[in-house]
Amino acid sequence: MEPASANTGFFQLSPTLKNQFLHDPSIKRVFKLFLPSDIGRTVALEITNLGEEVLQQRIFDWVTDAEKNQPYITGGGRNAFGQSISTNLVVTEGWRKLQHFSVENGFVSQGYETGLDQYTRIVQYLRQLIFESSSANVGCPGAMADGAARVLQHHLRNSNLTPEEQKVFRNAYDHLVSRDPTSAWTSGQWMTERIGGSDVSRSETIATYLPPPKDAPLCDPENGIPLGPWSIDGFKWFSSATDSNMTILLAQTPIGLSAFYAPMRRHNPSLVASATGDTGGTELNGITISRLKNKMGTKPLPTAELQLRGTRAWLIGKEGQGIKEMSTILTITRIRSAISALGHVSRGLTIARAFAEVREVGSGRGKRMKLVESTLHMRTLADMTVEHHAMMLLTFYSSYLLGMEENPSSARPPPPAVAAITPPPESVTPLLRVITPLLKAYVTKQAIPLIYSCMESLGGVGYLENAESEYLNIARLFRDACVLNIWEGTTDVLSTDLIRALKHPRGGSDSIKALNSIILSAAEGVGGAHIATLWKVLKAQLETDTQEGLLRDARSILWKLAEILMVILFLLDAQSNNGPVIREMCRRYISTRVVLTNQTVGSNRIEPSLELDHAIVFGLEYLTPGGSKL
Repeated sequence: MEPASANTGFFQLSPTLKNQFLHDPSIKRVFKLFLPSDIGRTVALEITNLGEEVLQQRIFDWVTDAEKNQPYITGGGRNAFGQSISTNLVVTEGWRKLQHFSVENGFVSQGYETGLDQYTRIVQYLRQLIFESSSANVGCPGAMADGAARVLQHHLRNSNLTPEEQKVFRNAYDHLVSRDPTSAWTSGQWMTERIGGSDVSRSETIATYLPPPKDAPLCDPENGIPLGPWSIDGFKWFSSATDSNMTILLAQTPIGLSAFYAPMRRHNPSLVASATGDTGGTELNGITISRLKNKMGTKPLPTAELQLRGTRAWLIGKEGQGIKEMSTILTITRIRSAISALGHVSRGLTIARAFAEVREVGSGRGKRMKLVESTLHMRTLADMTVEHHAMMLLTFYSSYLLGMEENPSSARPPPPAVAAITPPPESVTPLLRVITPLLKAYVTKQAIPLIYSCMESLGGVGYLENAESEYLNIARLFRDACVLNIWEGTTDVLSTDLIRALKHPRGGSDSIKALNSIILSAAEGVGGAHIATLWKVLKAQLETDTQEGLLRDARSILWKLAEILMVILFLLDAQSNNGPVIREMCRRYISTRVVLTNQTVGSNRIEPSLELDHAIVFGLEYLTPGGSKL
């Protein structure tokens, strides 16, 4: 025996990560289930290349740089002589590089490009999921830019805008959906104030209609883009993406809470722009960064408290309908929160699989084995894989519904399995109204213990901030994932939103009717009589109890409805490719949630074995009756 030293003795072989698009079994199944074969063939190569690119060392170097060199503000808001000056936010080079990568790869713009019809969002969000854990959270301002683009697109298509408003909104929209990093914009979304988080009804931000003089400075002199006629004053308590180019915010008018578009910066011809006394340049648009938030995670993402004094803005839609405008953004940002959560789970499982293939442990009596040979470890990873897949199915079903709502005239038929859960056009929006808060609450909450379990599967190494090997840094993924269950609505807020949507006097019955239609028709097609019965009991409760009565049990109702939908989707997935592995995954998922019958998942059950768990974890579809891999 020789004693070990810092440089001699045993060293663990480093795991090697594999392309998530090719080797995450849930991503492969979702891709096949939700996309027609012709679209699949069209986008497969590009997504494969993306899966390779997000694992390159330069990407992880940018992530490490963004984590270590966090954003800060220069000065104290005054110059050396005490005169007030605009605060300046500084972000790291790694953050900027990742934002450029995001723009060039169209993680926002793809949602507004043509050719994929109602499947646009599935492809867009599948790509975002693969990038998420290599992004250092640039997906957050991307999500808000996505939502802002959707709001502006709606008004450009459907509103009676003045020529000036058309010019302003079109300019912002074109920047938001650009793939050119030199001109692309991101957006903020400012709602939260000190008086409440998701409760924005008592907003202390005030908007006053006060058109500027005709000779007032422009927002963008080069393109002749004017500043807005509304002047906004207030204090926003929690604003992420502080380095964005624009924001959508809520403020009170005499009629009520309203939505506004404001550029972050404005031109000031008298601004002293350099040490030599040159004048003319840009400054923040009546915005002062009070301080940056010190968060547990998402540290590269600049989140700030902002004071608004004379911030120039444009009204979006009608006065008093700010919540309606923001709901369009929230639909997108909540779905993308689920995408982010599952992106971290997918990467965590990728790391866990790679580690299991190289890590040896004791197996008794002096013997050694790799973790992939451990029946207990592989059963644990298999159970995690089943949970992940159920949430992936629900998330991409929601993405499919969003694509349907945005492309109502598309005549492209869905794949056969998806046809059973494709609602008629008039039911899409009522379904989204309830599935979006349900999805965000359930997936972002349940993803956190899954990511923690991935971290735990690496033992002590998983708990470390592995900046030296950034691709293994599950601790960073866990920190970042914890916020996803908080922003855009906590679990209680979203459970309340769900009940209010289901009991709303205008539309609640439509949502229940739409749920009833897809659940019963899909259950009938897959032999899920027991699931249909569970839904009927829940439906009766929703229809007969009062809103106040349902709110007491809102979390439980949300969980039941989410898992009914996931069981239906799991059964459809198993039916679409009737292999023994997916049948066993479906059986295991159902057995932990509802009473299982043999008719529910089919016969010819394979006895649990190491080989079967290995097939679930690594995505092997076919086994012999004895459980051996073919």
